[in-house]
Amino acid sequence: MQQLVQNLPKKHRLIIASLVALITIIALLPSQKATASKVTNTTALEIGKRYELALELEQAQLADQEEQLIETTQKTIKVKRGDNLAKIFKRAGFSSQLLHKVINSNSEAKSLTKIHPGEHIVFISNMQQELVALHYAVNPTKTLIIEKQANDTFSSTYDIKEVETRNEFASAEITSNFWNAGIEAGLSEKQIMQVANIFGWDLDFGLDIRKGDSFSVIYEEKYIDGEHVGEGDIVAAEFVNQGEKFQTILYKDGEYYTPEGRSMKKTFLRAPVNFKYISSSFNPRRKHPVTGRVSAHRGIDYAARTGTPVVSPGAGKVIKAGYNRLNGNYIFIKHGERYVTKYLHLSKKMVRKNDWVKQGQLIGKVGATGRVTGAHLHYEFLLDGVHRNPKTIMNKLPKANPISKKERANFALHAEELLLALNTKKRVLLAMRN
Repeated sequence: MQQLVQNLPKKHRLIIASLVALITIIALLPSQKATASKVTNTTALEIGKRYELALELEQAQLADQEEQLIETTQKTIKVKRGDNLAKIFKRAGFSSQLLHKVINSNSEAKSLTKIHPGEHIVFISNMQQELVALHYAVNPTKTLIIEKQANDTFSSTYDIKEVETRNEFASAEITSNFWNAGIEAGLSEKQIMQVANIFGWDLDFGLDIRKGDSFSVIYEEKYIDGEHVGEGDIVAAEFVNQGEKFQTILYKDGEYYTPEGRSMKKTFLRAPVNFKYISSSFNPRRKHPVTGRVSAHRGIDYAARTGTPVVSPGAGKVIKAGYNRLNGNYIFIKHGERYVTKYLHLSKKMVRKNDWVKQGQLIGKVGATGRVTGAHLHYEFLLDGVHRNPKTIMNKLPKANPISKKERANFALHAEELLLALNTKKRVLLAMRN
């Protein structure tokens, strides 16, 4: 071949050489721009096989991007007195038809019908002013979330927040009255009433409390994400009244017991009138406004404003309810076979003869009817038909059942722990004050 080429004319040899060079250059040129890469893990591909692209991932990413582009607006509606859901949805810009569809979507959504004044409902809508979500705080820890689904229905879930419970401590000595001392110690009005109710079977907070008495309380406070959201229970308390110490512990059954396991509940409450209404604190020898006698032997007088609630200290049956010129409006209640309580000078009777009443039930209101010069309640207590001093007879009355035998060991440990905490906090507070 080489000899054949050499025998060709010079002109032909140049043409052939040029063609060979051109073909060589074309063959050496790459079909696409070369790139370099470092491959650490390779998978062999089969020649001729068709591979699918990751379309599902791409579609999900596109959906997320589209969702991010959707703008929403939020409107919070406060529930007013006299409101209903139809009015609330209308103020939010939605129809009664949509309301019907939402509350009938599932059982959880029906809790919207239990809204109360002061609560809030949050409406979330898209750019087309369509409802996409609704939030309703059922309580500080539980929020109902209703969301619109792709098939134009609504689903419901609850967002439950974790509650942190902290034990707090309060203690004070009484200088004017228990109410003021409780406020100064940092207790709320509700907590003050809880203390009075817990010890209400042993102490008459309207007439028994004296200057120099003291109390100490361990109580719960509730927090969500570090923010205070409400009060819990009183878990341990001590009250020193005229030198006598009363202590109580809350157990897991929700009842209060003495450190020895005796129930705080008694057959009768010490007083038929809430202590915060009593105007005769620190005056145990208050004279009767008409007779001038001190602590009449037939009963006790509670000076309070007209309209002050009067409750039954124990369960029983109303055996008399009427009016006469001496007693004014009066009510007599029989408790079992041996006990009768009487309530005189009422402005209003809330029960009738033969009615059955529960312990603590409202039966009337303080007034100034009958032979009186001012509003007060005259209260009498009879045992076997004989008038007895309500203050002293209580200690001889039947008491509620103590802690059960199977719980005594656990309760003893629980009570010991809380009393130790109570006494320790008292000592620390005393040291700080000194």
